[in-house]
Amino acid sequence: MPLLRDLVHMAPSASDHHPALRCAVGVGVPLFVVLLLGRLDLAVFATFGAFAGIYGRNEAHRPRLATQLRGGGLMFAVILAAALTARADVGPWGLVLLTSAVAGLGTFLAGLFRLRPGGSLFHIFAFAAIASVPVQPPLGQGLMTAAATVVFAVALGQAGNLWPSHRTGWRRAPADRPTARHLAALGREAALYVIAALLAGSAATLLGIGHTYWAMVAATVPLVGQSARARVTRGLQRLLGTVAGLVLTGLILLPGLPAWQLVVVIAVAQFAAEMFILRQYALAQVFVTPLALVSTELAHPTSPAGLLTDRAVETGIGAFVGIALVLALHLRQRAVQTRSRTA
Repeated sequence: MPLLRDLVHMAPSASDHHPALRCAVGVGVPLFVVLLLGRLDLAVFATFGAFAGIYGRNEAHRPRLATQLRGGGLMFAVILAAALTARADVGPWGLVLLTSAVAGLGTFLAGLFRLRPGGSLFHIFAFAAIASVPVQPPLGQGLMTAAATVVFAVALGQAGNLWPSHRTGWRRAPADRPTARHLAALGREAALYVIAALLAGSAATLLGIGHTYWAMVAATVPLVGQSARARVTRGLQRLLGTVAGLVLTGLILLPGLPAWQLVVVIAVAQFAAEMFILRQYALAQVFVTPLALVSTELAHPTSPAGLLTDRAVETGIGAFVGIALVLALHLRQRAVQTRSRTA
């Protein structure tokens, strides 16, 4: 019963519509621009550049600016690495290894920069999705698109300064230097993300499923939380929300909507996902799923049925790996505690 209650619990609202609107505009406007330019091959660069806007959602304007610059800079570095990897033709196993490395490095740097949301879920997604694109646009154009979108997202984060009633203090917060203990904890967390991503990516690759990075992303979801129960709950919410999201995605993709309508869908899904991501993770996943899949389909159309199947299977693989890893660590910690009490 406690687990069931956790699965359906809805946290109170905290003016979520403000960051949700910023994120929706942050991704919708750049996608409309590349659509009008007839350059949908740049859409994936615009989509991931817009991820800079998810950071610092409830911070005052000055710390939000610093947070989004760090988050956007890290995302741009991931996009650059992904574009270069795509040109190197590393193969499926090379991609799994490199994406696992990104999972660990992204987690460490996100913790070092004190980014929220933490972890490397977005970095895994961005790196592997871009590196998997078979036909790449010119490198300079892709990076310019990503950089422009990052700048646009950061500018939106400061838009509240235009209204006196929404302005916040501009006082600089004191720097918080990381301690050796903090760095060691970040190293352990990064290693955990590497293991989860590597196991899930290897399983999906061995099974010959497309889009292996979806399994790697799902495997890292249960690693967020303060307790084993909270982590398992998050993994189950990812699984349940994805199933419902696939139904919604099917209703969107199967009719064959024109590109401009897909851009509207992406912006609306981004808004809805940000509305619920801190309140009810499973419900947020109902909108994250079409957001991710429609973004992929916009830039590189494929068979919707195959896309939905891959997402379902890989999310199941990743959730299983992540939850199993969390439970294994929990049992190990309990065994260590039991031995220390009896010693």
